[in-house]
Amino acid sequence: MSLYYVQKLIYNLNRDPWVRGRFETDREALLREYPMSAEERRALLENDIGLLYVMGVNGQLLMHYAAMAGLAWKDYIQAMRDGVTRHGPVRAGLYRMTDGRGAV
Repeated sequence: MSLYYVQKLIYNLNRDPWVRGRFETDREALLREYPMSAEERRALLENDIGLLYVMGVNGQLLMHYAAMAGLAWKDYIQAMRDGVTRHGPVRAGLYRMTDGRGAV
């Protein structure tokens, strides 16, 4: 998984109006510029916040991406919960799920 490039793209979307404009007008072409898996590409093409969360995208980046996609805060929180239900526990990154005692 190329989580770094997914997060780099989201960071750029959050910071650069030119990148955001390209994302809105030709999302597929922009995504080809970032090495990522088919699953990651699909999550970004479909604005699948839950899957992006489960993949391990940082919440600070993801909340701004969700707002850009038009999600209200409560819908963003619910999308993350739904993502865990639909796709399983968070796979990587800071939010990787544990059993509460540090074990994965």
